[in-house]
Amino acid sequence: MLGSLLTLVFVLVFNFFLFRVVQADPIASLFRGRNVPQQTIDDLRTSFGLDEPALTQFAYYLRETAQLNLGISYQSRQPVWDEITAAVPATVALVGISAILSAVIGTVLGIVAAWRRNTWKDHAITSGTMVFYSMPDFWLGMILLVLFAVVLGWFPVGGIVDAGSTATGMARLLDQAHHIFLPALTLTLAYLGEYALIARSSLLDVMGEDYLVVARAKGLRDAVVRNRHAVPNAVLPVVTLTAINFGFVLSGAIAVEAVFSWPGLGKATADAIRGPDLPMLQGLFLLFSASVIVFNLLADLAYLWLDPRVEEV
Repeated sequence: MLGSLLTLVFVLVFNFFLFRVVQADPIASLFRGRNVPQQTIDDLRTSFGLDEPALTQFAYYLRETAQLNLGISYQSRQPVWDEITAAVPATVALVGISAILSAVIGTVLGIVAAWRRNTWKDHAITSGTMVFYSMPDFWLGMILLVLFAVVLGWFPVGGIVDAGSTATGMARLLDQAHHIFLPALTLTLAYLGEYALIARSSLLDVMGEDYLVVARAKGLRDAVVRNRHAVPNAVLPVVTLTAINFGFVLSGAIAVEAVFSWPGLGKATADAIRGPDLPMLQGLFLLFSASVIVFNLLADLAYLWLDPRVEEV
């Protein structure tokens, strides 16, 4: 827990200097290529406190961040915290569903592949999941978009609801489910291989342990040996991977959200980079880092519950 806290403090400091010091004049960058009076640029620089010394800006940044005041967006002129909280539900829905599906399906496939090692099932599962895992997720998303949305017309090409839709209740929920299917399928397929490979490797390591030999010698059925003795002891690496990926839920999938015009944190990040929108980028970077740190901590704490032997080490 102390290590997690120190990491978060480092991220907080690094977050300031990365965007405030490396990007020497974000206001000038915001209006690059435009004919804007210098007085207007100077007034904006003053209103955002960018004309103060770096240490003064840093002290102000720490005080405001502690109060969850992440500044005002350069582009929308709205509070960054409000912009982020408005985008969080869409990202949590998309990447959360994808993370759960890829974790469950990928782990099951990995277990089947390991238990049927060197058979056609093992080769088919490993090769198939690795094909999807090797594809860039945005490229896979574009392939699915062209095939199912443009050619077949089964799904919409983007957004979270139909443009101009006034549906409410169950009708609106079904509309959102129709829109989320393709981006969720993209992320699920993209990360299946990761879970399948780790689950397979972990189970293969466990299968050589003595307690499985004893379980078989007791006359237990193969399915019981696998489900009751082998699998529970092989899920620790999968738990770590799941926790890390859930940490990335808030960061979303920037490229996939951009491909499908999904109004979440990924799309907000892409828009802020194009700005560049300094306060928005700072707020998003801090949120993404904190989510990864917290979920890594939860994974470490969950180890004690899943495997008491960790405490003895």
